[in-house]
Amino acid sequence: MVFQRDKWLQYRAFRNVPLLAKRLPETQLLENEALHHMLLQHSSVVLKPCDGRYGRDIVFIRRLKTGTYQIQNENNIITMQNKSELQDWFDQLNKDREYIIQQRLYLARIQQRPFDLRIMVQRQKANSSPWKVTGSYAKIASRGYLVTNVTNRTIPVLKALQLARVGGRKLLLQVERTALLAARSLEVQYPDLRQIGFDIGIDKKGRVWIIEGNYRPDLRPFRRLKDSAMYRRILWYQKH
Repeated sequence: MVFQRDKWLQYRAFRNVPLLAKRLPETQLLENEALHHMLLQHSSVVLKPCDGRYGRDIVFIRRLKTGTYQIQNENNIITMQNKSELQDWFDQLNKDREYIIQQRLYLARIQQRPFDLRIMVQRQKANSSPWKVTGSYAKIASRGYLVTNVTNRTIPVLKALQLARVGGRKLLLQVERTALLAARSLEVQYPDLRQIGFDIGIDKKGRVWIIEGNYRPDLRPFRRLKDSAMYRRILWYQKH
C-alpha cells in the first residue's frame, strides 16, 4: 500500500498532539508572505518540498546583518544582495511543487558536522498491535552540507549523543517516546501503516525535535551497522 508523502499533512497531524507540538519547528506553507514573515522571525529558515525525498531540493536561507541573504542548496551557496533580489529568486522557484518553510534547527554536531537520528518504529499485522522501536542510528552530514541525507557516516545513537556531549540513555529514551507517540498520531491518518523511519533532531541545547517521518525508509544503513540484530528485527516485523 502506498501512503501519501506530504510534509504539510504530516506536520498538521503532529501539531494536534500537545506533547508533539512542542517538538515541532515553526512551520508554514510556503507563500510570498510566509517567506518574509519567517525571515523576520528567524535569521535562518529552510524550504522543503512537501513531497521531497532524500533531502533533494532542500534550501536554507540565512538573513545576514548586512541586509544580504545567503542561500544554500546541498553544498552550493549563493548570495542575494537585498530583499528585491531574494524576491526575484523566490518568483523563479519551481511553482509546480508545494513547499513548506520552517525555522532552521541548529543541530548538535560531531566534528563540526550536524547530525540527526533515524528511529525505526514498526508494528505487527495484527489489529491494535503496539508500535515498537526496532532500530536506530545517527546520520552525520558530509563536510560542507547542512542536511544529513548526504552522508557517508552512520554510527550508533548512544555513541553519537556522547560524542556531541548532549546526553545519554535518558535522552535516547525521550527520543524513542517521541517517535512512538508520533507513530500513533499518524496511525489515525493511515490505519494500515506499519513502519515509519523517523528523523529526529537534537539541538545544541539537547532539545528533541521531530524533523519528519518516512513511510518507505531506506534499510541499507542498518545492514552496514556492526550489530546485525536491528536489521534482523526490522525484517521480522515486516513479515509478521
